Amino acid sequence: MASITPPRGMRDFLPAEKARREGALAVIRRTYAAHGFDEIETPVMEDVQRLHSGLGGDNEKLAFTVLKRALSGDELRAAADGGDVLALADLGLRFDLTVPLARFYASHRAELPTVFRSVQIAPVWRAERPQKGRYRQFMQCDIDIIGESGQLAEAELITATAATLEALGLNGCTIRINDRRILSSLLHHCGFDPARHASVLVTIDKLDKIGVERVVEELSEQGADAAAVLGGILDALEPHLADGGVALTTEAIVGILPAGIDPDAVADLETLAGALGSLPEGVRLRFDPTLVRGMGYYTGTIFEVAHPESGSSVGGGGRYDGMIGRFLGSDVPACGFSIGFERVVDLAELPPTAGADSVALVYDPATPVAVLLSLKNALLAEGRRVRLERRPKNVKPLLAQLAASGFASVAFVDAGTSDASALEFRPLGAPAP
Repeated sequence: MASITPPRGMRDFLPAEKARREGALAVIRRTYAAHGFDEIETPVMEDVQRLHSGLGGDNEKLAFTVLKRALSGDELRAAADGGDVLALADLGLRFDLTVPLARFYASHRAELPTVFRSVQIAPVWRAERPQKGRYRQFMQCDIDIIGESGQLAEAELITATAATLEALGLNGCTIRINDRRILSSLLHHCGFDPARHASVLVTIDKLDKIGVERVVEELSEQGADAAAVLGGILDALEPHLADGGVALTTEAIVGILPAGIDPDAVADLETLAGALGSLPEGVRLRFDPTLVRGMGYYTGTIFEVAHPESGSSVGGGGRYDGMIGRFLGSDVPACGFSIGFERVVDLAELPPTAGADSVALVYDPATPVAVLLSLKNALLAEGRRVRLERRPKNVKPLLAQLAASGFASVAFVDAGTSDASALEFRPLGAPAP
């Protein structure tokens, strides 16, 4: 017998859970729209060469590929012998929403405003090893600003994200900020070969999972002396990171970093912090020099959201000025911020989805269909949500299920009922007659 469970790492959602998810998505969409972002949609699949162009970091290794149609046996054997799996594929499922956005912008640039503020909320797929909070299909909620080279882009993205977190009831969030220029300067200071910076950053990005000692061990293969210098710096930084980082001021940043770290990047972070002085009370900013963001396309400011009740980040993003140029031939400034919906929805404090206008009519089986439709149509005309349910012998399980589905009240209909004004509505939980 075929399996009836979803594919590993993917999920079904029952009505109550689906309603909660849609409620959270409605809050996110409404807040993003209020901040001037326009929603777009892109295909779930992209050209496989685009997805494996080196822009997605380690996520490229987790991309699901789609085989070409009508492959011959000879083609399959040749690809297997050569070890080139991608030769069998022409498409792949998107592993994030940023690469598709870059392609979208390159395709439609002439139809878009000079500075384009986009929202994209959609599922993505990665061949992850499924575990708590990590799935193979999951929702991302992205906002991006393309065409703005100044700090206004970062400021707007952080402001809109902070407002969204507040609207979702996520208090106590910390937005940790760093700059890729600071990271590059730090690696130069330690003595790492510039050609290896990308791989060094991938290892540093594991710091919160494997600790300083293991990071230094891995990096020793790329330069033992440089790894030792970095290890000393990371050990010295550890006490300053216990509270999520330090204040976004030049004095605080310079105070924990080696001398000579990119002064322009440090000054830019202080300027950005000054512009963001009016964030919601439940959101604070901190500088974290160990923040990397593993994607290979970031070029400047990077940020990540931490919440005290989540073991992983609940959002992140940064500036990626070099990506769109891969498609257009000329660079276009770009910056984005993504909320990790699967982690946020479990933490969100949302109002109940049930309303006074959600009613269920539990009817006697002898009630004529015409009467039931007449009663339902009368209530629909009043703007109510209405469900018809046949009355079982034991009504309690039905009432519990209706309450879980978001219905606020119930009316019992017998064969003699013909007028909606005669219905008696009881809050769900009241005893059945």
